[in-house]
Amino acid sequence: MSAPIASPAAGGIGLDTSRLASKENLQAAGQKFESIFTGMMLKSMRQAKLGDGLFDSKGEDQFRDMQDQKLVESMAAHAPIGIGKAMTDFLSKAADSEGTKP
Repeated sequence: MSAPIASPAAGGIGLDTSRLASKENLQAAGQKFESIFTGMMLKSMRQAKLGDGLFDSKGEDQFRDMQDQKLVESMAAHAPIGIGKAMTDFLSKAADSEGTKP
């Protein structure tokens, strides 16, 4: 029997926790979460600039965004700030309490 699928009434949140059964999946999710979180922080910092540069352009902004994306992915993989690990630990404990051991 398969796990229940998320219904529209449930707000799109799935109840299937079978993906938590793998430690590698949890670690990958933690790393991805950290990458997204760090990217949002970096984007916020970039938007808080106090003045417009003399040579700013849409193209430069687009390439800076792509560079920032690669930077945060690298940071999450090699120099994490710890939020991804905290999330992974939390999900691991939640999976243990449900009876599924990652």
